[in-house]
Amino acid sequence: MTNPFTRARRTHFTSPLRWLLPVVLLLFFLAILFWLPWQARQMESNERQEQLIADTLWVEQTIRFQLTRNEESLRSLGGDIGAGHLTPERVHARLAQLLKNGGELLRVVWLDERGALLASSEASPPAEAHFGAASLEAAENARKIRAGRYSQPAPQGDDPRAAPATPLMDYHLPLFDGQRYLGSLVATYQVSGLLDEMVPWWFAQDNQISLIDRDDKTLARRAAAGPGHGVYTHKRALDLPGASLTLFTDSVKSEPRLLPNLLVGSVIALSLGLLWSLLALWRHISRRLAAEGALRQQMSFRTAMENSLVTGLRARDLEGRVTYVNPAFCQIVGYPNEELVGKLPPMPYWAPEAMADYQRRFAGVLAGTITPQFETIFQRRDGARVPVLIFEAPLVDNDGRQTGWMGSILDISDRKRVEELIRQQQEKLQAGARLATMGEIASMLAHELNQPLAAISSYTTGALNLLGRAADAGQSVDSALLKPALEQASAQAQRAGQIIRSVHEFVKKRDSERQPLAIDSLVDGIAALIELQARQFYVVVRTRIPAGLPSVRADRVMIEQVLLNLTRNAIEAMQDIAPERRLMRLEARHDAARGEVTLAVVDQGHGIADDVAERLFSPFFSTKAEGMGMGLNICRSAIEFHGGTLNHSANPQGGTIFTFALPVAHP
Repeated sequence: MTNPFTRARRTHFTSPLRWLLPVVLLLFFLAILFWLPWQARQMESNERQEQLIADTLWVEQTIRFQLTRNEESLRSLGGDIGAGHLTPERVHARLAQLLKNGGELLRVVWLDERGALLASSEASPPAEAHFGAASLEAAENARKIRAGRYSQPAPQGDDPRAAPATPLMDYHLPLFDGQRYLGSLVATYQVSGLLDEMVPWWFAQDNQISLIDRDDKTLARRAAAGPGHGVYTHKRALDLPGASLTLFTDSVKSEPRLLPNLLVGSVIALSLGLLWSLLALWRHISRRLAAEGALRQQMSFRTAMENSLVTGLRARDLEGRVTYVNPAFCQIVGYPNEELVGKLPPMPYWAPEAMADYQRRFAGVLAGTITPQFETIFQRRDGARVPVLIFEAPLVDNDGRQTGWMGSILDISDRKRVEELIRQQQEKLQAGARLATMGEIASMLAHELNQPLAAISSYTTGALNLLGRAADAGQSVDSALLKPALEQASAQAQRAGQIIRSVHEFVKKRDSERQPLAIDSLVDGIAALIELQARQFYVVVRTRIPAGLPSVRADRVMIEQVLLNLTRNAIEAMQDIAPERRLMRLEARHDAARGEVTLAVVDQGHGIADDVAERLFSPFFSTKAEGMGMGLNICRSAIEFHGGTLNHSANPQGGTIFTFALPVAHP
């Protein structure tokens, strides 16, 4: 039959997806291979453009900051002039200081309300200040709005003050005393100076910087590294009141090359390596998919198997924390999975009466001396007690390190009930066997009781005759003559009573009870019954029980039944041999090393054949025509109940030896 997993794996490998997917991935990779350099070029170009925009904005802010600082200085000076705190000499000194602090300033002058020159930052100022048309217009607008205004830088030749190709720009700050116009302060900027003084050298090394007007006419330019290439450009308006100036930057960098030679070789080598890796990865994925499919199938199988188990499974870590339980375990203890996993001792299913035993065993688990198999009691959620059998084993990971313990838990409630039923049935069988034994020796018992009863009758008749003769003769009876007869009658009555008591104790029903027993008293208790059976077949019984044997812990009636069955079988096994060989020995010895007392029943009968020996202890198997086949089976069960084993072996002198051992009773 074909394995379903093998068939599924073959179908997976012959599927068109096996070939289509790698082809699609390869085409996708080639497309990416051509797209990435272009994209890298675009990213580099965008990065350069963004960097140029950021630098241009920084330069624009620098120029605006410096111009604003100069405006604040002029307003401060205008306030002092309007308050009348400064003399013309001090005004000249302040104007000179402004010119010194601002390298971009060409000159600073103070004009009265008619436009006459009152003070100048120049050491030798002209007699009269001259301004271009744009500057005069800016002065008039500043006076009207009572705020500072910049003049539009005049193109080449429009300003009489400017040298060729050197446009100038004036800033007019009107001065007022209330509503009265007092004149103005005028700061003159050389437009090229704005670029020379305010643009950092590192920015000028990478870019051509220009100031242009609203008509895109160049007013000033700085090109320390040569003209720009027109690839990366940006315009930023200075936004001056009254003047329209735009900062224009043109990077000297050209567009990035698509692929340098070294990069091309690296990409080709990398592409070949990626193609090989893709093939290897495809093979690996195929094997991995097959392995994952097999793993999923195995996991499904194992999960179904664990869910169908009646054996509870419980895993714990090295701290005793429960890490896994299967449904069977939850059913045994009556708690759901979420209330058990992650729980540390004491567990909710521990019975209060066995708590000390649980704690002792758990301490042994943490110490590494775990008991591999033991019985205990669990308590369900409803309070019911459940006898369980637990098997513990170390839980080891892939590296051979122990990570915890795995336990298998069996609910042995049914087994306990069956054992109790078997025990009760065994007791009934033993009682039946004892009654059957007594039925067999009933005739012998009647014969044995007849002898002491006849003796009692003879002795009492003799005593009565003696008393009659004495009465007839009118004489008294001598007590010395009556005493022996009465003593013999009493002894025979005690003998008969002992036989009756032995039979009564043997056949009466009672619960099994283990107690310390002396071997000699045990044998003496059934000696009369053994003698009854032996006398019928003229078998000699010899008992060899050493003095000082330790007591054994056993149930008297069960062991008496075993001995009676074994001795009866031994006696019956010798009924067909010569009378002089009919000898049965009952022996006992102490095995100190094993703490046991061994008893043996030895006969010299016909022995046991090999084919009979294989079925000797089977129920309802018997070599006797009238036998039920339960005697030896009951004997073996009784000995196993005491923790021993009933064995047999051949007697070197002919016959069979049955032996069994009983544990020594510890004080």
